[in-house]
Amino acid sequence: MELSLVNVSLNVAAKRRVLSATLLALVLAGSVVHADTVVDRVVVVVDNTAILQSDIDAAIQEARGQLQAREQAIPAESILRSEVTRQLILRKIQLGMIKRAGQTIDERSLNTAVTDLATKQGAPSLSAFQQALDQRQAGSYARLRQQMSDDLSISRLRQQVVGSRVKISDRAVDNFLASPQSQLYLSDELRTAHFLVKLPEQPSADDLQKAGVIAEQVRTSLQAGQSIEQVLATYASEAVYPVGGGDMGYRKPAELPSVFAEPIEQLQVNQVTAPIVAADGIHVIKLVDRRGAERTIVPQWQVRHILISPNEVVSLADAKSRIDTLYQRLQAGENFDTLAKTFSNDPGSAGNGGSLGWVSTGEMVPVFDEVMQKTSVNDFSTPFQSQFGWHILQVQGERQQDVTEQYRRNVARQTLYQREFEQELDNWLREIRAGAYVEMKNAQNTGS
Repeated sequence: MELSLVNVSLNVAAKRRVLSATLLALVLAGSVVHADTVVDRVVVVVDNTAILQSDIDAAIQEARGQLQAREQAIPAESILRSEVTRQLILRKIQLGMIKRAGQTIDERSLNTAVTDLATKQGAPSLSAFQQALDQRQAGSYARLRQQMSDDLSISRLRQQVVGSRVKISDRAVDNFLASPQSQLYLSDELRTAHFLVKLPEQPSADDLQKAGVIAEQVRTSLQAGQSIEQVLATYASEAVYPVGGGDMGYRKPAELPSVFAEPIEQLQVNQVTAPIVAADGIHVIKLVDRRGAERTIVPQWQVRHILISPNEVVSLADAKSRIDTLYQRLQAGENFDTLAKTFSNDPGSAGNGGSLGWVSTGEMVPVFDEVMQKTSVNDFSTPFQSQFGWHILQVQGERQQDVTEQYRRNVARQTLYQREFEQELDNWLREIRAGAYVEMKNAQNTGS
């Protein structure tokens, strides 16, 4: 298991073919808010589940609307319907695999994902986000949570199955770094704080004027040095034009929405953009930091862990019981190295007493990263869950390290990994589609 590569595949879907990637995201969102249909019928049977005509129609309607909002060309009806149906079929197959494996998403990961979405949508709080969805249609928030749980499960399934097929050699990394294209991927990364003044669905000129005043106030507060938390505490409770936002982390300019990329690139660190009016509201963005590939110094943790993974024989509950027992034995003074060698299911580290070496932020999955940074040197964590199973980690040391060369090689390896992952994902999706039972019930122009 290569924990350090897990985060790479999370962004892969956005780099797939534009139509397929866009439609997949929209299909996932399509069932959240569509109204119940009085007359409905099964149009596709996938293994022991069904896709309804209303599922396809709602997804097509949502896809068409989102493509229009993004000013992207809308394909012919037959192509759109065929692609939406294909994505729904693949989704059903993957969810069936997840159900048979007994995999679930823990509440912490799901709550984090929903909260992040609420923040990006400009909601002042998670409760306000829930109320807004349920006011639009009863039960929308519960359906959204289920939808996002399914999304996370599919992402983890792909990471586990497809990611294990991708192998990047040191020679491939060397060749990439020697190529001209590597300079594009080794460009500066920008860390931003992003704030959105939310507008009504159909804003008037008066709405734009009043929200613009709040956006200017947010900008002034940021220029005066107020923190993200202070700004949100001041403006998030606005009744008509609530302000949401947060730290967006490091991204390359090419990864930013085009409407933001150019204004942000003109900024010096700690400068703030003028308010940017967009369809979803008025944006204000602060450049918190800029880092390049010339010299990179990062904090690192020397860490080891014990992993208990569920499988065909060990259920998730059994894995939790076993990790709890190991935690009690550690508390009683037993040796971490010995327990890791004896019980850990991570083949890459178990033989070394669970050692993962020196680890930087962002190399591990988010929950592992978070627990690692909160654990004191020479202490071990309480059991926690990731998509790989249940962990206990121990931090053995901390340091500041010049990782410029490692950073360059990691960027190269992740870039090559993304390319290979995309191809392997296509291959795997074709394989599982060929191995599934799919019966078309004479749905009009659904394709497969």
